[in-house]
Amino acid sequence: MTHKIAIQGELGSYSHLAAKEIYDNAEVIPCKTFDQALSLTKKNKEVKAVIPIENSIAGRVADVHYLLPKYKLKIIGESFHKVNHCLIILKGNKLENIKYIKSHSHAIGQCHDKINKYKFMPIIETDTAGAAKKLSEEKNMQSAVIASELAAKIYGLEVIEKNFEDISGNTTRFLIMSSDNKDFTTIDKEKKYITTCIFKLKSIPAALYNSLGGFAKHNVNLTKLESFTVNNTFDQALFYLDIEGHFNHPKINAALEVLKKNTESLDILGVYQASNYRNKD
Repeated sequence: MTHKIAIQGELGSYSHLAAKEIYDNAEVIPCKTFDQALSLTKKNKEVKAVIPIENSIAGRVADVHYLLPKYKLKIIGESFHKVNHCLIILKGNKLENIKYIKSHSHAIGQCHDKINKYKFMPIIETDTAGAAKKLSEEKNMQSAVIASELAAKIYGLEVIEKNFEDISGNTTRFLIMSSDNKDFTTIDKEKKYITTCIFKLKSIPAALYNSLGGFAKHNVNLTKLESFTVNNTFDQALFYLDIEGHFNHPKINAALEVLKKNTESLDILGVYQASNYRNKD
């Protein structure tokens, strides 16, 4: 079975790599923006989206948080992928010719020490694979890019240094999303789950304190809690929440009931099997 997967970025991006690792037969559909990728997924039940949500070094992917409440796609899975940056140049070029290094802002930041070592001038591009594609088209002998080994292969470029990042273990968490609203009420006791939701608090004193009290009372672990503003205002924030466990478990259901009493809105975005990556020592 061929899976149609929408990603943000060009072919050869880390999202492309993640999609290929998650699905054996992935027909990857590159989109210029996260908005386009999620919009395509919303309109077509045959398409799933593989979208980065956070990175172990760079933190959250802010654009995605803003779009989650807009499209309200169902999260059907998560996957963690190690990022191996490569220093890439035109075939036949030499390192001594390079003056500029181009890539996504996160990649530039994750390779800061190496960039300073070579005294390159960094230039921000929309995405890593897009920078590689542009280099293959413009054939600028003074430019190198930071991208994946797959991008170098796709665009006929040469990798001159692997593991170009400053810190090893650079890992990105991806969410797998779908517009197909499947039933997720059944609990398999042999599996571990993550419940993800977005909520908006009532504008009253101690609303956040009271809403989180239910999780403490019922001994429920929260793996992620982040706030973000919407509609270009600081008046009120939305909160993104990852809960360890299935929302239909009695103690989690009880904790969510407490949360509901203190919120104006609460959207369960998904209940899905936790990645084995979470179990590593």
